[in-house]
Amino acid sequence: MNNTGIGSGTWQLDKQRVRRSFEKAAATYDAAAVLQNEVCNRMLERLALIKRIPATIIDAGCGSGNALPGLRERCPDAVIVALDLALGMLDRARARKLPRRSWFTRHVPPLAVCGDLELLPLKNAVAGMVWSNLALQWVNEPRHAVAEMYRVLEPGGLLMFSTFGPDTLKELRHASDGVDRHTHVHRFIDLHDLGDMLIACGYGDPVMDMETITMTYDDVRALMRDLKAIGARNAAEGRPRGLSAKSVLQSIEKRYEAFRRDGKLPATFEVVYGHAWKPMPRVSPSGKRVIDIKAAG
Repeated sequence: MNNTGIGSGTWQLDKQRVRRSFEKAAATYDAAAVLQNEVCNRMLERLALIKRIPATIIDAGCGSGNALPGLRERCPDAVIVALDLALGMLDRARARKLPRRSWFTRHVPPLAVCGDLELLPLKNAVAGMVWSNLALQWVNEPRHAVAEMYRVLEPGGLLMFSTFGPDTLKELRHASDGVDRHTHVHRFIDLHDLGDMLIACGYGDPVMDMETITMTYDDVRALMRDLKAIGARNAAEGRPRGLSAKSVLQSIEKRYEAFRRDGKLPATFEVVYGHAWKPMPRVSPSGKRVIDIKAAG
């Protein structure tokens, strides 16, 4: 989960801590990732409306690989590259059994690449589609990530992603505001800002929408356990530790009780969906590529 990505400097993720958190969560992720799996399934339903079948798909921020079976089912002949920051997650992803085209075809695991979304270790124009389910919130500069995804897409390629919007964990944010001098809930980027980023990076025909999903818990500790089990720990630089952190948690628990309804505590997640295309090069009537030259202003 991330800052606004607009260079404010008020929130920076410790990437090493992000990696370690997901390494630790690799074994518990699948059992706890109810929301992540639901959003993945909703993205796959949207993918069914896309007619173009890519030859190569990059699952950027693949986690334990929950999207891989669905991607294989919809694009049976595609080369699938599973990319993640955490090696433990990649091991889980490679171990997934993907659907086979027929009973006599062998299981072909996805290619596995360990890398950062803000600096993809991939060549230019290698993918027909970049898929990213709930991963963009784990970067410091979302614009860098979507620019990198643009770079690795081939002309005519599709970016399809989901991430969290500003209302995500709003109850936890309210309960933690002012308990100390630290920020305890990540700042999420707005749908409109993401759309502007896509256009600024060169994407064509961006489509953005969002929905709100509310999870319920018996207590705050149950929410915290779920977040920990999927690796969503506080990875901010300068976060509180030790006895200070325990005291803060007690204060947050007390303040969160104001949101209890019908015996349950809600946790709101604003899910932002987007897709956009990398335009084909413009060509003149003679077939030569057209290059726009803008005067310096």
